[in-house]
Amino acid sequence: MEYMSQEGFDKLVNELKHLESVDLPACKDAISEARDKGDLSENFEYHAAKREQGRLLSRISFLQKVLENARVIDTNLLGSECVGLLSKVEMTNLNNNSKMTYTIASPHEANLREGKISIKSPIAQALLNKKVGDVVEVRVPAGMVKLRIESITL
Repeated sequence: MEYMSQEGFDKLVNELKHLESVDLPACKDAISEARDKGDLSENFEYHAAKREQGRLLSRISFLQKVLENARVIDTNLLGSECVGLLSKVEMTNLNNNSKMTYTIASPHEANLREGKISIKSPIAQALLNKKVGDVVEVRVPAGMVKLRIESITL
């Protein structure tokens, strides 16, 4: 079972609809067009279209399984006294005094450019159930990092 935000759930549903209604029919058209060109054994377009179809079908199957097991979290039931899923955490790296803000998200919603880290990441795991003012040590690829939690919001 995967817990996620309504926004993340809707994004996956929209991606699935787009794959099924736009990308897959276009791929099937490309396959039939390439098939009409003759000998399939040396037809690069046909093989490329078949590979793309396989990739699309795999992604559709994956999304269907994720959505089947997804549970949308009611944000009204969440508190901001300790770090949990969907918490926005502002923290200070005590090694270099830099500030950073991350939102703890499901693995399917994680996107570092948007400031969302996976709940399964080492930093999120170290922050879970901690409160404002707590200091945590996290082993990251660059070594040990000390983080102090400055604020927690939803």
